[in-house]
Amino acid sequence: MSLLLSSISFGLITAAVLSIAAVGFTLQFAVTDVLNLAFGAVMIVSAYVAYAINSLGVSVWVGVVAAAMTGAVVSLALNRGVYTPFKRRGISPIAMVIVALGMTLILEFGLQAIVGADSVSYRLNQGPNIGLGSFRFSLVQLVILSLALVIMTAVHALLRYSRLGKAMRATAANPSLARNSGIRTDQVVTVTWAISGALCGIAGSIFAIDAGSFGATSTDLFLVLILAAVFLGGPGQAYGAMLGAAIIGLSTEVGAAYITPAYKDVIAFVLLLGMLALRPTGLLGNRT
Repeated sequence: MSLLLSSISFGLITAAVLSIAAVGFTLQFAVTDVLNLAFGAVMIVSAYVAYAINSLGVSVWVGVVAAAMTGAVVSLALNRGVYTPFKRRGISPIAMVIVALGMTLILEFGLQAIVGADSVSYRLNQGPNIGLGSFRFSLVQLVILSLALVIMTAVHALLRYSRLGKAMRATAANPSLARNSGIRTDQVVTVTWAISGALCGIAGSIFAIDAGSFGATSTDLFLVLILAAVFLGGPGQAYGAMLGAAIIGLSTEVGAAYITPAYKDVIAFVLLLGMLALRPTGLLGNRT
């Protein structure tokens, strides 16, 4: 029983980190129709910005704020400087995926050329262990859980109750109709990239905190979990990404405890393939 509770505790932390990343990823995909596979690379670039600030003796949580700003700026630059010009040329979706993979290599190995191949760690005190019922978490883990809950609540409020959120949903559903209805879709896309980029930066720094040590290519496998969560819940569905993150986070950590940690990513893809076979549009996606 202690092994199960421990694995669920780790699963909740993984789900918290994954939910922030998956929601950011799926917002980009829903509004811009770009499968941004450079998302993981932007995460790790943002994590290193937080590390650089933390290395100066500044609190890592200040670094998280800087990581969010970095993620927003880099994401906007990718959209304006790379993806938008290619889309204007009428590039096919599969070619856009190749472009995104190319940007991943440029960002990751460009970063590695600057920081080196060695792994690094934040200067961070995990704090005391705190019991919540049958579960025990460190203070830092509780902060991660709380941060994820706050962000998920904020995303819900944005999408449901704000004019921007309604414009984002309209643009995602039908860009041409939204444009003809007076919605400035170009501005909506730009703001979406900034918001999702900020979530990407936060997810990158939180991922690095949870991992303990990280390098320039550490998010490559984590991108697999992000994709699994997004497509499990339903591509373009923010609430689906939250649900998918919870399922993937818990199942991978429980599976790692009872099978082997080496199969964590395999478990995620088995769940994804099973869902695609039964319901290709995901748990919360619309049936076609």
